[in-house]
Amino acid sequence: MGAARAIEPQARDFSLKGNLKQSVTRWTYGMLSLDELCQTVKQFGFSAIEAVGPADWPTLKVHGMNCPMCGGAELGLAKGFAVPQYHDELVTRYLEHIDLVADAGYRKMICFSGNQNGMDPEEGLANAEAGLKRVLGHAEKRGVVLAMELLNSKVDHPDYLCDNTAWGVALCERISSPSFALLYDIYHMQIMEGDIIATIRKYHTYFIHYHTAGVPGRHEIGADQELNYSAICRAIVETGFDGYLAHEFIPTAPDPVDSLLEAVRLCDV
Repeated sequence: MGAARAIEPQARDFSLKGNLKQSVTRWTYGMLSLDELCQTVKQFGFSAIEAVGPADWPTLKVHGMNCPMCGGAELGLAKGFAVPQYHDELVTRYLEHIDLVADAGYRKMICFSGNQNGMDPEEGLANAEAGLKRVLGHAEKRGVVLAMELLNSKVDHPDYLCDNTAWGVALCERISSPSFALLYDIYHMQIMEGDIIATIRKYHTYFIHYHTAGVPGRHEIGADQELNYSAICRAIVETGFDGYLAHEFIPTAPDPVDSLLEAVRLCDV
């Protein structure tokens, strides 16, 4: 796609209620340049793009964009904090990126458990706790929060360890740090567990960030998939959540900008 298309008049007149802050992940809108994506979301009435690394933060700042979930420190989904052989490299990378995030004025960054690799989940908890505690003291000093993402191991990420809410919550309780929480990915947890609204109501204090996508397929979040995102978003708002919900679906419509606008409207409850 070339320059970001002009938004139709009815879209320009659309104003957000603002009860739930919304964002979009950079990687799902790679058909737009970062400049174009910034211009697009500003026309939609919000100013946040995530999964952006330090090299692109200057572009965000030119457009007055927030980065509510930063990336760049991780080694990948399979090489996370539950795998001891990666601890030294992860610690080095995260200590450096915590400073980069804080100095840029951002506050949250993503992390992953890594794959199970045959280990017992309890062993994985102990390993992740040990690795994360090597960086969380520094994160607390700098006011940065690491968010471990819950991902499905059934369809997209075979063998990923943090694939259920109970394991992630157990890790939060063991670590007990204001600088560690969970990224609750609605798409992934629908595949693994279902019961999304009840889970949010029960465990929302552990969830610092949310992701969307349609099930099945990880595409648009409208009527052609099984999740009721308006109801889910109302439940999130009812918990008093003050963070971001980020759209992480892969658009399939002829105009992906329309898909994003539809998602923003659906979740603006």
